[in-house]
Amino acid sequence: MMRSILNRLLFMTIAVALVVLSGASPSTASDAHEYLLSNGMKVLLVEVPKAPVATVQVWYKVGSRNEVMGRAGLSHMLEHMMFKGTAKYPKGTFSRVVRKNGGVDNAFTSQDFTAYFENLAADRVELALEMEADRMQGLLLDNAEFQTEREVVKEERRLRTEDDPQGALVEALFAQAFFSHPYHWPVIGWFADLDAMSLDDLQRHYDTFYSPNNATLIVVGDIKAETLLPTIKRLFEPIPKGPTPKQALPPEPDQRGERRFLLKREAQVPFVMMGFRVPNYASDDSYALDVLESILSRGKSSRLYQSLVYDQKNSLAVGAEYSLMQTDPSLFYFYALVSPGQKVEAVEESLHREIARLQHEPPTDLELQRAKNQVEAAHVFEQDSNFRNAMLLGQAETVGAGWRRVDQFLERIRAVTAKDVQRVAKQYLTEDNRTVGILIPLPPKPAEALPTAATQGKS
Repeated sequence: MMRSILNRLLFMTIAVALVVLSGASPSTASDAHEYLLSNGMKVLLVEVPKAPVATVQVWYKVGSRNEVMGRAGLSHMLEHMMFKGTAKYPKGTFSRVVRKNGGVDNAFTSQDFTAYFENLAADRVELALEMEADRMQGLLLDNAEFQTEREVVKEERRLRTEDDPQGALVEALFAQAFFSHPYHWPVIGWFADLDAMSLDDLQRHYDTFYSPNNATLIVVGDIKAETLLPTIKRLFEPIPKGPTPKQALPPEPDQRGERRFLLKREAQVPFVMMGFRVPNYASDDSYALDVLESILSRGKSSRLYQSLVYDQKNSLAVGAEYSLMQTDPSLFYFYALVSPGQKVEAVEESLHREIARLQHEPPTDLELQRAKNQVEAAHVFEQDSNFRNAMLLGQAETVGAGWRRVDQFLERIRAVTAKDVQRVAKQYLTEDNRTVGILIPLPPKPAEALPTAATQGKS
């Protein structure tokens, strides 16, 4: 185990050194040029002249947390409809034009935001900007297109959740951990909500949240900020300022006791999850939690992998997930895929034992440094990509942390001590703050027998 940890530390050190020695030092948030247009839209431009490419991203402060009960999935549905055309760029034109000019485009919706991007040659940036400005104010919502796209989203839900038992367990975990906060419902929505959704709902959502004062435009790549800014102003400043959407939400009440549930689905093996409510970036504890996640679950030398997969062999896969860049406090959750023939209770007890071990004794200096190296290496390499660099800025700005927080991240991670990690484990990973979900596998349903010749009807 010691050799594995040392090898991992050496790899991380070499990886960071290669970035420095290559002369291709990644850009940082401090390299961004910030502008505020007269209609309230924030613009971030980062000059990265390493290659003649760029990414254009538009981030809207709207996600599933901005929806209401009964209309879950509205933000994601609107994301799909944003590709259905405007008067200037009819249905199918947007992506076709981007591809014709050698680029790729897509979008994504989360609990906290919706973002659109184009990755393309630097000399095609103005085209992407023009099309994004056009659909920020000129989207045409057609009922026939909506009816068709709703079926597409429902099929997407079937693939991601209904036919994916592990995805279904994640969805159920959030629904049990959050009773009143919108993190309760899934980003993609539930079938009943999708069926109840109307074109008027989409139009209201678009009119409320898709305005320049609720958006951030980010361009990272081979650009000149002073040259590009006049183009941006020409394209986006004529778009009128919209309403100022309400963003603050009442916090979820404190959890006062463990919650447990079982989910029965067709599956090969059981799956165990446990979530703990934890703070977001607004708390200094979030950085210690990030290091804690690395110690427990990043890589094969992590505590969870070494214990459950390598030593006890009771799990096929194990890990933990935490994101401090959330608009509101969310979940730190663990998961384990139970090995065939092993008991669910034993796997759950193994997870509890590893958490308790960290609560009773802080990580070693070697473990702590390895975890910090992993976090730092991942952050450095993210900033070496135009797309990922823009993603870091966009997420930090949109969730409310502010884009400058990106440059503070490593400093705060480096300041985390072993006692900090032990303290947050004691404070947040407690029984009364725990929600446990267990997937109980059901055997596959027998296939329906095809009618034989003797039973087939005659025409």
